[in-house]
Amino acid sequence: MKKKINCIILDDEPFAVKLIADYASKIPQLNVLYADSDVFKAIEVLNTEVVDLIFLDLQMPQLTGIELMQLFNQKHNFIITSAYPEYALDVYQFNVIDFLLKPVVFNRFYQSVEKYNRWQETFQNVETDNFLFVKADRKHYKIVIDSILYIEGLKDYIRIHTATEKIIVLENMKDILEQLPKNQFVRIHRSYIIPFNKIKVIEGNQIQMINGEYLAIGETYRKLIGEWLDQK
Repeated sequence: MKKKINCIILDDEPFAVKLIADYASKIPQLNVLYADSDVFKAIEVLNTEVVDLIFLDLQMPQLTGIELMQLFNQKHNFIITSAYPEYALDVYQFNVIDFLLKPVVFNRFYQSVEKYNRWQETFQNVETDNFLFVKADRKHYKIVIDSILYIEGLKDYIRIHTATEKIIVLENMKDILEQLPKNQFVRIHRSYIIPFNKIKVIEGNQIQMINGEYLAIGETYRKLIGEWLDQK
């Protein structure tokens, strides 16, 4: 079964919003989190939810589609829906999967979603080298994912704990979690992300890691941990 794709539909034309939302409802893999014309409400969703894909019109009254992509460059993937083909070349400097020319027909919309799926599969295959790069102290550090003991949130920064070092990175917990393999890491507290394979003991409202450290389980994350345990 294919993984659900959390998506946003943003267009200044109510008819276009309704049409794309209707197309999305015909593809069970798509989970629409927001479909409307308010750019700032969409930004709020982007800041609070994990969004995989944005169907975006370029002519918006509050911020243009280009300006919105500039805000979230390299953090989100876009499929453009526009009546202006002259913008096609301009948008591919961003993470644009496809450019759908209005009026959009369902067959073309479906092909676009499949193109996203193929892109994701290719990206994941490249990513299975099992490392990520993070920027700290004006350097890019290569971190082997399996070396991570846990990640600690520090307001606008995170601290990545490995067996040999602690690296402080200008990043937030939500964005770093999106970069990690979803079946290997879980957030247990607003301040902690841990890998499943580094857990030694789960005891009450805390987890002992294999290095002996105890980390608290936040109240809002206890249900998630319980559900994970029930699957084992």
